[in-house]
Amino acid sequence: MWWVIEFDRPREKASKDGAKSDELDAIRAAREALGRTRLHTPRAHDGHREALRVHTVTRAGVVRARTAAINELKALVLTAPDDLRQELRRLTTKALVKRCASFRDSPQRPIAQRCSRNTMRSIARRIGHLTDEIAVHDAAMKQLIDEAAPQLVAEPGIGYVTAAMFYIAWSHPGRCRNEAAFARLGGAAPLPATSGQRQDRHRLNRSGDRQLNSALYVVALARTRDDPTTRSYRDRRRAEGKSDREIRRCLKRYIARRVWRLLEHPPGAKIAA
Repeated sequence: MWWVIEFDRPREKASKDGAKSDELDAIRAAREALGRTRLHTPRAHDGHREALRVHTVTRAGVVRARTAAINELKALVLTAPDDLRQELRRLTTKALVKRCASFRDSPQRPIAQRCSRNTMRSIARRIGHLTDEIAVHDAAMKQLIDEAAPQLVAEPGIGYVTAAMFYIAWSHPGRCRNEAAFARLGGAAPLPATSGQRQDRHRLNRSGDRQLNSALYVVALARTRDDPTTRSYRDRRRAEGKSDREIRRCLKRYIARRVWRLLEHPPGAKIAA
């Protein structure tokens, strides 16, 4: 039976002139793991976690493709013939896609305008297909989250996409030994940033799971915008002299703590003595 652990990154960087290959990297990782007091448990590769990962990764690719198609359509509007550009330039993105998707081929138009309309129609219909595909992944992720962790979406600022990112990073009970380990995994653990004069300052952590860190950042922004309790907390910390970046760091740390507790000890679950 194999004992599998997860190795994130070495504590010290390899020398610049050191040799590098897959075999040498494996040896360095093994030596680094032997010197650590705590080892990381791998993430689960089945169940709801794997199902959410598949939909999340695929959805992210579709979103990127849809964004690229929208940018391509707007670029064509800028270079279109004058009358067509005047017709389309003041439309919103949704109205622009709908209008271009309804274009019809007309041989009576000039060749440049005819080809521009046909190309815009093709791109607009592609955007529509990608939008429908995103909706399919959203529906599947919603069903999976409602089955696996409905307590997450009940929290202010957490939607189904960010809830899926939280669940994928958390994976299963016991993987992160406490809420501090989960915050460190997401790059939300505070790092001392003293200048010798002050000892109470901290800075953002640039390491960890960047997808999890991005989800924490999105939730922090949403709560700051919509949650009255978070806004009052922001105003209070501003009065204490904290910058907006420091306030976001504190909010991300709190959200990481809250999410870990909701996942590790969901409401209604029995906690062992």
